[in-house]
Amino acid sequence: MAVKTEFSKDELMAILSNYNLGEHKDSQPLTTGTVQTNFLIRTTKGKFVFRYYENRSWDSVSFETNLLKYLKDKNYPCPAPISNKNGKFVGVYNQKPHAIFEFMEGQHVESPSEDQKSQLIKMVAELQNLTRNYRPLKKRHRWNYSVELCRVLARREAERINTANSRKKLQWLEDELTNLNLPSTLPKGICHCDFHFSNVLFKDGKFNALLDFDDANYTFLMFDLVGLIESAAWRHDKDEVLDFSEARKVLSEYMRHRCLNNNEKRHLFDVYKLSILFDCVWYFERGDTTDFYEKRKIEHLDSIGRQEFYNKLFCHGY
Repeated sequence: MAVKTEFSKDELMAILSNYNLGEHKDSQPLTTGTVQTNFLIRTTKGKFVFRYYENRSWDSVSFETNLLKYLKDKNYPCPAPISNKNGKFVGVYNQKPHAIFEFMEGQHVESPSEDQKSQLIKMVAELQNLTRNYRPLKKRHRWNYSVELCRVLARREAERINTANSRKKLQWLEDELTNLNLPSTLPKGICHCDFHFSNVLFKDGKFNALLDFDDANYTFLMFDLVGLIESAAWRHDKDEVLDFSEARKVLSEYMRHRCLNNNEKRHLFDVYKLSILFDCVWYFERGDTTDFYEKRKIEHLDSIGRQEFYNKLFCHGY
């Protein structure tokens, strides 16, 4: 169940009293999402989404609301944050931050069409185009995906678990991080980092909104791209291989809207491996250190090699 904190009608009315959103009519919990608590609220002025952050600081939520305001001002399809009577986007209730957003129409699609997949890829590229020169407020209060953050989080997990297996896995992960080649000149911006169709709304078959910026952070612009490639091209079967034909389809569509520079093309291999190493952190307790999912994926990419990875993706008429 997505709702982790219950709110009475009186509590929601008290929170709404800090906004110019009319009088409370009714509300209901939203069951989508797995981390934060969300309510659909109807007032005399319309429908809104109340989001109560269970595990985020005020500064981290401010990063999110400021980003969404920036994107909405650029006509990007995402929910706009609603300011309260004091002009603030983020409030606090019972020592936890909350925000209210406009309600976006649309439906989640479990089996998107090829056209809808293309629309998603386009919106990923447009997000990166819009945020390449964006300087986010409260950036340091987010987990901005980098080699150093991956190392810090892995060490934290290894210490928490405190087993021989966790210590060996940490050593493997740290060795893999040292093998990455990620020049400081690689362009950075905002990546959503959770471009799953459960976070996308379509209306009449058209992309209408990207939701849930809970994991969004300032990182390599290619991070979302490798997420798209992973979703479309990694074969989750006994072979566990990357389907380069499918990967090229994703790249072709993405590069219609944002062209990668030569530096990015040369180091997409490394950003992909970094994303796998972050998955290793999220699932640090999974598998024995001699044979686990992320290790097999890294070994598969290493068997291809950086140069051949580049050749298979980019030496086909790009």
